[in-house]
This record gives sequence, C-alpha cells and structure tokens, in this order.
Amino acid sequence: MPGFAARAVAARGRAVRGLSLLALSIALVAGPASAQPAAQWAAAPGPSPGPARSIGGTSLGCVQGAAMLPPEGPGWQVVRLSRNRNWGHPVLVAALRDLAGRARAGGLPDLWIGDLGQPRGGPLPFGHASHQAGLDADIWLDLSPKPLVPAAARESIPERSLVLPDGSAADPRLFTPAHARLIRMAAELPGLDRIFVHHGIKRSLCAAHAGEPWLRHVRPWRGHDSHMHIRLRCPAGSPDCKDAAPPPPGDGCDAGLAWWLTPEASQPRRSAPPSEPPSLPQACAGLLSAR
Repeated sequence: MPGFAARAVAARGRAVRGLSLLALSIALVAGPASAQPAAQWAAAPGPSPGPARSIGGTSLGCVQGAAMLPPEGPGWQVVRLSRNRNWGHPVLVAALRDLAGRARAGGLPDLWIGDLGQPRGGPLPFGHASHQAGLDADIWLDLSPKPLVPAAARESIPERSLVLPDGSAADPRLFTPAHARLIRMAAELPGLDRIFVHHGIKRSLCAAHAGEPWLRHVRPWRGHDSHMHIRLRCPAGSPDCKDAAPPPPGDGCDAGLAWWLTPEASQPRRSAPPSEPPSLPQACAGLLSAR
C-alpha cells in the first residue's frame, strides 16, 4: 500500500477510535438491534469476528466477518475513505476486484469505487437506506484517465451526471460505448442480483442493446445518474440473508421503463411512516457488541 494511503487509513482509524469504543460499550447494554442507532453502527472500527455471513436484507441487515476493499489496487481507487465504508462480504470485495481487473484488461481507466458498507454493516447515518448487509457497492461512471490520486484528494472529487437535463436519456456527449461495456461487465459478474442506474441511462442502453440478456439485471432507479449501484445475491453460508425477488423476465426495455417519464414518477407519493420502525434481525445485536 503506498505511504499516503497507509497514513490516510491510520488517521481515519484514530479519528473514529474514541467514538467507536464508547459506542461499542453502549451497545453491550443496548438490547435489541432496533434500539441501536445508526451512529453506533457507523462507529464500529472494524469487522466482527467469525465466518463471513450476510444477515437480513440489504435495507435491514448487517454483516459478520466483513472484508475491506483496499484503498487502491489494480484497476480501482476508493473515494471518500474517511467514511470508512469500503467494507463488505468477501464475495463483494472479490467481485469488485474482478470487475476492476476485467475493466483494466479491456483498456478502461481505473474505476472510482464509492460506498460499499460499514465494517459491520447495519444502518448508515446518511447517504443510503441500503448497503447494510455487505452486498452493495457504488461504482462511479467516470471513465476519464486517472493517475493514482492521493487518498486525501479523493475526498472531494465531484460526481458528474451523464444524463440529459430532462432525464430522457444519457447525454450522448458523455455516455459512450465504453460505459455500456463497463455496465455489461458488471451485469455479468457471478452472483449478481441487479444493477441500479438512472432510467435515462437504462433507456440509452436499451436503444443500443435491446434484447440482450444482461439488460435484465440493469434496473432503473432515481438518482444514479453518475454511478451504478451493484448488488449481489445472498452468498453461500448466509442462511439468515434475505434476497429480494429476482428482476422480472425480459430486458426491461418496456412500458415499465416508459413509466419513469410520467408525472407520477417525477412526483412520487410519500407514504406515512410506520407506527413502529422495522427492526434489524436479532442476530445483528450481538454482532455489533462483539469485541
């Protein structure tokens, strides 16, 4: 690991250590996982012991035995390292290494890797409702040439939208066949569940690749105009992990995609919050308090 990255990681560890010890001490007597706020999960300085397993769902779960994606490696550089969110189930880390290596071999520049999850997963205090079970990762769709950027400078790299202002499609000046190749590489990763991109990006992919099987895994969602969000299925050895229903058959280039340009999609209804917030799986409570 280059010297600057090692110093950045060490500084990050010192910054969270005091808060982490306090939060973990509180967690020992905090009771059920539903009573433990996101700040405690964010303060965990490292993974819990034990074999790797994802618990619960990606929006209500945690991960035991997580692995860290190094700050940089062959074909990738992690951004926003101060968040301490470059952790996930080992199968996720292996998939990202594989994707970065395949992208590099295909002539693409280093990938900016955004958030995976926290060392023990769980709810995040900001930025995501998902990314909780160690199976999600954000990969920026910035394919500009990249030298090795110091970790501190990666804290403030701006994201750039690749979508036209009206959201109808990807901007043809910015979105290239290389972007489509990268998304396809990700869609064909072993164990992939789905990829979220802005509906304008999906529409441009449909225009060029309609009927191709990999498009089934590329799903439209709000935001995601500057990055893709990959999600893996529950890995082996995780009996308490809960997968979402698989994507519907077909390439997704149908009326469901057209819906995203309707007034209903642009102004979604907000449902009333539940009377009681959903609880994390009980196994997550002991995982957070494990020393």
